[in-house]
Amino acid sequence: MNEALQTLPIGIQNFSMLRQEDFLYVDKTGQLLELIQNGRRYFLSRPRRFGKSLTISTLDAMFSGKVELFKGLVAQDWVERQAQNPAPVLRLDMSIMDTTDTSLFARSLEQSLMWRAEDSDITLSSRSNSNKLQEFLRSLYKAHGPVVVLIDEYDKPILDNIGNIKAAEAMRLALRSFYTVLKGCDEYLRFVFLTGISKFSKMGVFSAMNNLRDISMSAQYGDIVGYTQPELESNFPLWIDATARKMKLARENLLERMEEYYDGFCFDGITRLYNPFSILNFFSEKRFENHWYKSGSPSFIVEYMKQHAILDPESYRHLEVDQDFADSQEIERARPESFLYQSGYLTIEKWEGQTLTLDYPNREVLDSISKMYLENVYHVEGYTAIGSKLWRALKAGNIGETLSLYNTALAGIPYEDFTKQSESLYRALFLMLLRGAGISANGELHTCRGRSDLVIMFSERVVVLEFKLAHAEEEIERLKAEGLRQIGERGYAKPYDTDQRAVSAAVVVADARKRQVVGIEALEGEGA
Repeated sequence: MNEALQTLPIGIQNFSMLRQEDFLYVDKTGQLLELIQNGRRYFLSRPRRFGKSLTISTLDAMFSGKVELFKGLVAQDWVERQAQNPAPVLRLDMSIMDTTDTSLFARSLEQSLMWRAEDSDITLSSRSNSNKLQEFLRSLYKAHGPVVVLIDEYDKPILDNIGNIKAAEAMRLALRSFYTVLKGCDEYLRFVFLTGISKFSKMGVFSAMNNLRDISMSAQYGDIVGYTQPELESNFPLWIDATARKMKLARENLLERMEEYYDGFCFDGITRLYNPFSILNFFSEKRFENHWYKSGSPSFIVEYMKQHAILDPESYRHLEVDQDFADSQEIERARPESFLYQSGYLTIEKWEGQTLTLDYPNREVLDSISKMYLENVYHVEGYTAIGSKLWRALKAGNIGETLSLYNTALAGIPYEDFTKQSESLYRALFLMLLRGAGISANGELHTCRGRSDLVIMFSERVVVLEFKLAHAEEEIERLKAEGLRQIGERGYAKPYDTDQRAVSAAVVVADARKRQVVGIEALEGEGA
């Protein structure tokens, strides 16, 4: 039922406020029953807005025996039996703590423990939070039996300090001391479930909880949160039909566009998922928008981008990594691909043996990360307007206007951002401008004789662009000629000759010294 809760009307988050008629069902309680029956200690990593908190809410309700919320669901019988002897549940949400510094965090955590104890008619006398937790668990156990511990966003205090390594390490030590109690109090515990965005290395928090089973990349629980395609179609037929009518699309066309825009998250190399937050907002607004990005990009992502040598978005497409790449080191020191995966911007495209191939899950995420780069790495002002004008110029086949608009954007980028110039940088920036404006575009499309740098398709026109980088002025004309020869000899535009669309092809040469571009359009017979 965690996914049932993800279909709540927007804004309702408090489990106690729910009535059965308030929400639709995508029944995930079968997977949660498997967890409960097959083990006792679990950890689940998922990106933000993916249903982790609602999974915690559902487990809380199951162990508490709230039968009225599980009518008709797989877990109904189990919850009815559980209701005869509800388990004591300790639920903590680290995302609501004050993480300004370790002292304020300790105070917030202490207050939360005291409130939880008060709700259970328990008085805590211990001084440190670690001892308070131990006392609380022991008291609950003596009064009610084995305790269920549910901790949400366990890593939030560290992520909030990712821009300050010393502060992050101090938070890690504080959390490690606190979580160590869970292992030491094993005799009092029935079930433990932790969620977070990241999993830290063996030297960090997880060294204190090495008895947890990490199900984050398990095929058995690959769809424990998120919507699969069959779940989307079987549980939201009325919403799909209503949205199709509003957008004046055939149902099949709407589903195709939804798949391209929102589907594609994968954590096990097999199961493809929709982010529930995006889907519910899409059905509410009935238009394609980047709801995940607009919900608020966490500050820890921006801080990481500022402090690390993160490459342009295209560099991480179809990237091969070892299967344990995400466990290698602490998140603030993690390689960019590990960080981007754990924060939800990259996902598993395929899993073969011990090698994973990463890519962006869908258009929403690819567009969103382009916006993040333009805003926080390259500081391009007005990129949405520039991207939209670029699109119109390309659609009209106006290469001169296209280059002029691109130069306007390049002129606004700080000089220091061009310290490592490359042909791929100029191509990636061009793509980012289009995607940042919400416009679909693809780079490096293959033909039978080569790979073109950029192909942009419209219903009535195809535009093929070949990028070159000149380090000296005397190289520009030579590179123009070389690019034209490439377009013609390798037939970059040939695949579109027979589909009755106009074809424009051009060479774009970036002048490394001036940080501007010039171009030349291919003539008939030169590949266009």
